Amino acid sequence: MTDNKNTDTKQSKATTPSSPKTHATDVPSSDKASKKTSSSGGRSGIVLGAIAIAIAISSSGWVFYHGHQQATVLQNTLSAQQSQIAHLDQALTQQQQATKTAREQLKDTTQTRLNQQDSSLASLQKAVAEVKGRRPNDWLLAEADYLIRMAGRKVWLEHDAQSATALMEAADHRIAQLNDPSLMPIRQAMADDISALKAVKRVDRDGIVLRLTSMQQRVENLPLASAVIPEVENTQEPVVSESVNDWQANLTTSVKGFVDNFITYRKRDGNVVPLLSPNQSYYLQENLKNKLDQAMRAVYQGNDTLYHEAIGMAKDWALRFYNQDANATTRFIEQLDALNKHTIGVDLPNKLKSQSLVSDEIDTRLRRDIAPLTGGQS
Repeated sequence: MTDNKNTDTKQSKATTPSSPKTHATDVPSSDKASKKTSSSGGRSGIVLGAIAIAIAISSSGWVFYHGHQQATVLQNTLSAQQSQIAHLDQALTQQQQATKTAREQLKDTTQTRLNQQDSSLASLQKAVAEVKGRRPNDWLLAEADYLIRMAGRKVWLEHDAQSATALMEAADHRIAQLNDPSLMPIRQAMADDISALKAVKRVDRDGIVLRLTSMQQRVENLPLASAVIPEVENTQEPVVSESVNDWQANLTTSVKGFVDNFITYRKRDGNVVPLLSPNQSYYLQENLKNKLDQAMRAVYQGNDTLYHEAIGMAKDWALRFYNQDANATTRFIEQLDALNKHTIGVDLPNKLKSQSLVSDEIDTRLRRDIAPLTGGQS
């Protein structure tokens, strides 16, 4: 470090005395140098300006290109977003329409259920009002109505006036328990119906059917008749007289009697009934049973004509095809005659007057008890 400083000081000292000379001698050269420097500086400025302009133009082109690329990308992105937004709008519209349709369906379903509940509630209120409004003994009136209807079925379907009378008396007892003076017309009509049923002739249908059933079981034991041959006609034989004058007639009579001893000829008038084969006897028994069964059905139907026809046909077959000398056949025919004397048909009343009156009374009470509730709701 000290050596460098010393050398520097020496050089400065050596150059210091001669400095004025150098300035005096270097003036012209400095002018030339300044001119050269100014000319070279102008050229270099132009080059630098051109370079700067080129750089500016290049940078502007690059900036423009880069901006155009970014604008294109942005435009594509914007188009994609707009398309996506359109799809979203369409999906939203469809969802709104579906939601609206579902809401309307739900509204309709809810309204229908509400209407059904209102109807059920009205029916329930009506039933409650009916139960509350009825009198405690109204069930007796309903039971009487049921018994009267059963009596009508007994009369018109089964032709059983006796059972119908018992049912009508039971119904009259139910109405009597109500102790209601307003029901006297009904009781009067019931009394008339009971009197009309008691006036019907009593027919022991069960007894008749039991007899027919017993006879039906004894058909197979009836003895069949043998071959039926008509009786021989009685012919008067000629008698030989004691008079000599009748010798010719007596001779003829004697010769004829002699000849008749060799050849016998008898005349029979009538239908010959041959013996029945086993198949025919079986069919006869089944047909006879069928006629007795037909008579049973006629008893329950009250068909007097059909009953007598069946009994008459059975009697006719018994007389024609069974042995009349047998006690079983005789007894069978006697029972048929006894059954044929019964009258099956009876005059039954066409209707029961009390039935319509009781039904009308029940309907009137029901409407009267429900009327306050229906009026309050309206």
